[in-house]
Amino acid sequence: MARAGLTPDRLTRAGAELADEIGFDQVTASELARRFGVKVASLYSHVRNTQDLRTRIALFALEELADLASDAVAGRAGKDALTAFANVYRDYGREHPGRAAAARMRLDPETAAASAGVRHSQLTRAILRGYDLTEPDQTHAVRLLGSVLHGYVSLETAGGFSHSAPDSDESWTRTLDALDALLRNWPAPSAP
Repeated sequence: MARAGLTPDRLTRAGAELADEIGFDQVTASELARRFGVKVASLYSHVRNTQDLRTRIALFALEELADLASDAVAGRAGKDALTAFANVYRDYGREHPGRAAAARMRLDPETAAASAGVRHSQLTRAILRGYDLTEPDQTHAVRLLGSVLHGYVSLETAGGFSHSAPDSDESWTRTLDALDALLRNWPAPSAP
């Protein structure tokens, strides 16, 4: 075993913690090696490079978030499921900003297909079944929910809502109300 008890899992978890501290874009193999008090070369028997480390952190974050979301929506439907799902994303983004950013990292198609990102899509589609959406509207709605949830959390954690009234919690509640109303009254496609 390498010095400092290094393993791929330990490095990934430490990298995720580091991402929450300094930002996902700032995580490098060099920075992580400094945290462990080892040379960068000591990490390379466990991770190939910074890109590999970041990919591992992204996969870890996707899995962690999918587990939380799955637990939150179990046994729920309609607006109750939507709210529980959305609150998991918001809470995760607030508590783990670096991991939340990692979960949005672009992965190559093969890695993405094998990741928990598929579970995120499946969970979103399960929620949308309560709104009776069919394809391609269901896919449009998956993209809408992802955009709204990630966008709101990104703006909120960056302080974008901290300098004006009403409170961002009130806006969050109204946003979820609006999403529920939209999903219940999904518009017909526009004529070409």
